[in-house]
Amino acid sequence: MSVTWRVHADPAAFIGGVSALLLQALHPQAMRLLAAHSDFRTDPWGRLQRTAEYIAVITYGTTAEAAEAAGRVRMVHRRLGADDPHLLGWVHVTFVHCILDAARRGGLPLTRAERDQYVDEQRRAAALIGIDPEQAPRTVAEVGAYLRDIRPLLHITPEARAAAAFVLVPPMPGTIRWLTPAQPAWAGLATTAFLLLPRWARACYGGGRGVGAFALAGSPIRDIQATVGVRTLRQAALALPESVRTGPHLAAARERLAGAAADSAARISAL
Repeated sequence: MSVTWRVHADPAAFIGGVSALLLQALHPQAMRLLAAHSDFRTDPWGRLQRTAEYIAVITYGTTAEAAEAAGRVRMVHRRLGADDPHLLGWVHVTFVHCILDAARRGGLPLTRAERDQYVDEQRRAAALIGIDPEQAPRTVAEVGAYLRDIRPLLHITPEARAAAAFVLVPPMPGTIRWLTPAQPAWAGLATTAFLLLPRWARACYGGGRGVGAFALAGSPIRDIQATVGVRTLRQAALALPESVRTGPHLAAARERLAGAAADSAARISAL
């Protein structure tokens, strides 16, 4: 199994994905495109589900399924003028950094070599979306260097602050908000995702009301709270039956692997 499979199958990966959305909002050009063309305000849950579905398909789907899904995304990007390699690279690196960081801090055992392998494996995902894989980071250190280099371009805008508030407190139908635990459950997850951001990113959001209340100018105390939060949420998710935690794409991929292993064993025994 690739490191990507292990990381993306881990419950903490979803929290990292939400954290990536918050980090991406700090790029003014990317945020302007999102505000102008995305349907996240009118269909936030559908938008989140489609993003998760895309990641699942390119991770666990067949080569043909991954190529088809990526082709649809590239077509949308071209139509909206969102195919700038600089912006595509920003989105790619933020997802890689945030998902890997959440999994690591959540307790998924990963050696430094495995973390580097995950980053390197993600260059295939970068190529699918239209990024030159030779320009994508190969190691955790290269991801860190990319984030350090791009920081001068990043800052909070009114659109980014509104988007972050929307992620932290999304609209819910009244029956779900008041008759189910969905709202407090999401509040805990989204707050943890926010606190998982690098200190400098939290500081960008700080200094005001709303999401700034969670930032405390990059306080290291928030780092501890984030790690405890993601570990707690991960353990709660791992307590669920595996059949509940396993999505259809991962289940199908495991069936393909099992079938291939059985065919291989049969051919060997026939020799």
